[in-house]
Parts: sequence; C-alpha cells; structure tokens
Amino acid sequence: MEQKFDATPKAELRLKGRQVTRTDVTGDWGLQLRWVVKRDGKEVATAPARAEHTYVHPDTTPGTYEIVLEQFKYMNYAKNPQGEYTQSKFVAISNAVTYTI
Repeated sequence: MEQKFDATPKAELRLKGRQVTRTDVTGDWGLQLRWVVKRDGKEVATAPARAEHTYVHPDTTPGTYEIVLEQFKYMNYAKNPQGEYTQSKFVAISNAVTYTI
C-alpha cells in the first residue's frame, strides 16, 4: 500500500513562557510527529509530539530557542551507506515559536 499525501499537514503553535502548545494536526499523514528544538540556530533536541499537545524544553542554558513541529514524510526505503533515508524526511508543519533565556 502506498502512502498518499492528499493534504498538507498543518498545526499552529502557541508559546506561554517556555511551554509550547500545538493545535490538532489537520491533514495528518499519521506518521511520526516530533518537536524540534534549536538553540542559537543549532538543533539541540527532538521529542515525540503525537501523544501530548504541550511541551516544555527542560534545558535552561542561556540562548535563543526556536521550536517547530515536524512530521515524517515517507517516500521509500532508499538509504545511503550510513543508514540515513535519502528521499524520506521530516518536514516542518507549523509556525516556529521563539523565546530567550
């Protein structure tokens, strides 16, 4: 069975202090959903987002943090010699929210 991408998944993020809340995902592909956290432009963490609508990143290292919601877009099993997918990938499905510590 082939994965169909009839709709583009979308969610809206809201920030209250360090807590991020997401809306339900519309056009959900049903694949892995994750929070991606960047500090000063570098990815520092990912966390599962399917089961919970809120997330608080525990790190309090000073810097500017950006959080976005991503969903896996499966295309095929093709992988490079390092075992990484070459065509399937995570794609951003929300607005990014930022805060500074």
